[in-house]
Amino acid sequence: MRNKSLFKDFYSIITFVISGAICAGLIFLLYNKHLNTLGFEENLKKLTSIYIGISGFLSAILMVFLATSAMNQKTYKAKIIHKISKTTQKMHNFRTIAEILFKSEIWLPGLKDYMEKDFANLSYFDVKEFYKGKSKLAIEFLQETHHFGETENLYMELKSLLMIDPKEKQIPETINYPIFYKNDIIEKWVEHKSGSGLWYVFGYKFGNYKESLNFEAVFERHREKILTLANTIDNDIFEKSSFNDVFFSKLWEHLTKDVIPKLSQFQSHIDRKTPRLIYYLYIVFLLLMVFGVLVPITYLMLNFSVLAVIVSYSIVVSTIFYVAITFHIFLSKEVNR
Repeated sequence: MRNKSLFKDFYSIITFVISGAICAGLIFLLYNKHLNTLGFEENLKKLTSIYIGISGFLSAILMVFLATSAMNQKTYKAKIIHKISKTTQKMHNFRTIAEILFKSEIWLPGLKDYMEKDFANLSYFDVKEFYKGKSKLAIEFLQETHHFGETENLYMELKSLLMIDPKEKQIPETINYPIFYKNDIIEKWVEHKSGSGLWYVFGYKFGNYKESLNFEAVFERHREKILTLANTIDNDIFEKSSFNDVFFSKLWEHLTKDVIPKLSQFQSHIDRKTPRLIYYLYIVFLLLMVFGVLVPITYLMLNFSVLAVIVSYSIVVSTIFYVAITFHIFLSKEVNR
């Protein structure tokens, strides 16, 4: 695939060089004919009106196409923004649930002090990326003999969902809920499947954690709030849920398999750059307008040197040649993008 892409790039460069040679050759031939043929300039003037008309017509078509493409892109982005706003709100709700659990007393006594003192500057992402050797604290954490029933990992995973920047180490007293989540934190959630550890524990290993997680310590009003938020996220899945391990298994599964992937997908669409084909056609439009319309009109109105219109003819002809030879390459790149 890479070789095919390199071939296309090389092909475009060769075509560009040939087009440049055609342009230079036409300038030389036409100017030479002007010097050696009587009445040649008059013939050029007669053809210039037709030349302007054709160039203007092609420019108008391109202008309409470019304007339509811009409007379509704007409409597309508006739809994506609407979708990402809905998914972002779902992520807000998940993070509110994570915040309630994170700050609650479900944890074994001493766990919070242990994590926030001994490993205050360690994040879930650092632990997941210990093999990169960037964090000695992560290696120390993994080598540590844990005394809290492996809930340290769950604590850090919940904490990772409350971050809005992967470089954060400390969670602020008031959790931030941005209008849009940044790409770097979304990429970290996706890369390390934040929420999957919680899903695994509640879905398959909860029996091993019953003694380490005290859900009875969650206030009744907080339980109701969590269930209400879950219903807001997806009423079909959580409508008849009770506050138990089955509910949390479904909850974190939905986060891992649906919400975070969609957030990443929509974000990549909204950050998508303007297609190269649009830039390509805009350059063609610009060349046609300048050298196919403006310069010839100026030549007719102000009696510029005939060299000006000869250069214009040559540039437009070589441009049309380049477009004819390479347009399918830019089109296929856009289709396969």
